Amino acid sequence: MPYSGQEYAQALQMHRSPLLELLGQIPAEKGSFAAWDGGKNFIELSDHLKSTSKMVSSIIAGEKPVRTTEASTDLAEARASLEAASTHLADTISRLSDEQLNTVVDAFGGQKMPVYKVLDFAREHDAHHKGQLWTMARMVGVQPPFFVKLG
Repeated sequence: MPYSGQEYAQALQMHRSPLLELLGQIPAEKGSFAAWDGGKNFIELSDHLKSTSKMVSSIIAGEKPVRTTEASTDLAEARASLEAASTHLADTISRLSDEQLNTVVDAFGGQKMPVYKVLDFAREHDAHHKGQLWTMARMVGVQPPFFVKLG
């Protein structure tokens, strides 16, 4: 296990902070912009990351993972709900003991893995979608912040 619960929570916040900053820079009228036909737009990607955050919270609590489907009506709502889900997830992670981080749980697609691997997978998932969002931001004329918040 590479990190403590506190360190995993800090890593989440280090990545989510610039994401939330970016979403605050996207003009409201660009919330429905998608980079390709059939791709998720800014609002949908934000809602997807919110849903994943809630799903990870349930997985690490030993509950059955359930993906939420409530859709935000605009970009401001999507950003606010992602921020709330991120804060909740970081709080949950920060309280995990080393024993809890090593507990094997039912994760994505019926996979069994230790909680710390669920958190690693979730961080990689976030990075994938952050890359999409950074590219989309540039496509609508927004210069994204540095991809992580250091210090």
